Amino acid sequence: MHPLEERIGYQFQNPQLLTEALTHPSVAHEKQRPQFDNQRLEFLGDAVLQLVITEHLFARYREAGEGRLTTRRSRLVSRESLKVHAANLDLGRHLLMGRGEEASGGRRRDSTLGDAFEALLGAIYLDSDLQTVRRFILEEMKDDLEQLEEDPLEVNPKGQLQELLQAISPRSPSYELISQHGREHERVFQVRVVWENQVLGAGSGRSKKQAESAAALAALKEQVWIKKNYPALP
Repeated sequence: MHPLEERIGYQFQNPQLLTEALTHPSVAHEKQRPQFDNQRLEFLGDAVLQLVITEHLFARYREAGEGRLTTRRSRLVSRESLKVHAANLDLGRHLLMGRGEEASGGRRRDSTLGDAFEALLGAIYLDSDLQTVRRFILEEMKDDLEQLEEDPLEVNPKGQLQELLQAISPRSPSYELISQHGREHERVFQVRVVWENQVLGAGSGRSKKQAESAAALAALKEQVWIKKNYPALP
């Protein structure tokens, strides 16, 4: 069994599909001869992911209109989100790529990791069925779906916080990394947001961007600047 199959809890009936999903286009370029790569599977996986997430959001948020559903879906399938999921699976370590691409940091490149994650979804879909890949996607994205409940996408915590604070002072809040821990593919970041020499809030996430968003959301809830005798904001 391939180590990645153990990690994802799925064994391929057709192992070549997994190999194809993990083959970067740079392999064919370096060998100067035709060779399959993961681009076709990435195309298919993107469509499968869109369908599964769209179906889930449609059923979960029955009162939401098209705009809100689209915005929430965009958050879940963003390049940042796909990169985080690929890192959680340690996909970069398993990729087959040309030496030049690897030397230039290809195993850590956001676009490469996101494409590989979508290619893996396409491979699982072809090897099994929609129900199986749906279970995998919803389990892998469980934390993101839970965070969506707490922090709806139509609210941009960082943008909203900055807008509120700039009504008081021209200084913008800054985000400071407090700590990071866990193995590379299970890293958790903790960030605090600071403004006018005050810590307004702190938060954690599986990426710096998620942690910053959580910190901003905490700041919006606490509203420390009001408690510190700043004028109330409209």
